[in-house]
Parts: sequence; C-alpha cells; structure tokens
Amino acid sequence: MFVSTQIAYPLMPHATASWLVDSTALSFEQIAAFCGLHILEVQAMADDLAGSKYTGRDPVHAGELTQAEIDRGQANANYRLRMQKAPISVSRTKGPRYTPVSKRQDKPDGIAWILRNHSDISDAQIGKLIGTTRTTIAAIRDRSHWNISNINAKDPVTLGLCSQRELDALVAKAAKKAGTAEDEAASNLRLGNDRDALIEELRAEREVNTRAAAEAAQESEAAAWLLARKAEGLSDS
Repeated sequence: MFVSTQIAYPLMPHATASWLVDSTALSFEQIAAFCGLHILEVQAMADDLAGSKYTGRDPVHAGELTQAEIDRGQANANYRLRMQKAPISVSRTKGPRYTPVSKRQDKPDGIAWILRNHSDISDAQIGKLIGTTRTTIAAIRDRSHWNISNINAKDPVTLGLCSQRELDALVAKAAKKAGTAEDEAASNLRLGNDRDALIEELRAEREVNTRAAAEAAQESEAAAWLLARKAEGLSDS
C-alpha cells in the first residue's frame, strides 16, 4: 500500500479522486496517494457510495497532472503520480471549519458517530473537525437536539465531512491524552499508597520507641528502689 509523502495535494482532492476513478485505470492506491485520501474513501467512490456526492474535477485541465503522467501510472501500478503544479495555498482566518451547504445536513450524523465511537474526543476537537458548535454537540449528546429522531450515526469520513487522516490523527491524540491522564492517576494513587505506608511505619516506630522508653523508665525506677532498700538495710544494721 502507498504511503503518501507529497507536500501538496490537489486543490479539491475528493472531486479529483472521483474524476480519476471514473476516467482512468489507475489503482485505488495510486489515486489515494496522489489525492492525500484514505484508500477506503477511494473505494467508496468506486462503489458509488460517495462518488455521486462529488462533481469530478479534471486535474489535467487544472494543470495538476498531465496525460503522460496518467499513462505512466496506468502502465505501472507501482508508479506514484507526481504533482505537476501545486495549487495555490489559501490561508483562512480562524473560525469553524467550512462545510459545503450540501453537506451541512450531514453534520449531526457525523457528530453522533464520533460521540458513540470515540467518547474520549473533546467537544472542542469535534467542533474543529466537523465545523460545528459545542451547543450542537451537547444537544446531540443529551438527545435534546430538535431533529434528534432523524439523526443516524454515520462515519464523518464517508459523509465527506473530514478525511480519514484527520480523524485518525484526532483519535490518536485523544487516546494519548487519555493514556497520560490514566498514568497520572495511577502515579497519584501509588504516591498516596506510599505516603500512607510511610505514615503507618513512622507511627509504629514511634509506638515502639514510646514503649521502650516506658520500659526503660520502669527498669530505672525499679533499680533505684532496690538501691534505696539496700541502703536502708545497711543503715538498720
């Protein structure tokens, strides 16, 4: 399987992948690597599970590929397509992730899927990934959303709300954070147990010392009494 190392990907990766699936004989691995997608996304397009949602975009017309490059890829399944002209990057201002109008109705389904399958992902992370608000997420979680009866949990990748890479990265980040928290909790518990054990040890040591001191005092008192009795006996004689 290809592991993409491209720095730049097509301007519209899903639409480009849809076009390549329909118009070329390139393998799913080649298309996925070139477009920066997961192979399952490309497979879904080929199976008409997602491709119908995208209008194909010709990368040759856009100048991102040449027909000669496509021909090389079709002739050799191990060939990795090379971007001819990287799209101009456009910086975006901070704010919610933009989602096309046609897909906004799918957001609740994607949110419900994440809440059900990855409860360790925070609301802030979900909001950034899907492009929604914490209010909406909370409403779906507690089932107070106005359209909750029509919300069906669906993979946000299949819905086209995010890429598999983005979702995988978020899941890994959340899992790592949860693991760190568990390690800290275990460490705190261990330190607490160690502290209790030390206190108990010091208490036992103090009791032993106190008992030894009391016994020593009694022995000293008894010795003094015997000496006094002996002194009295000598004086009587």
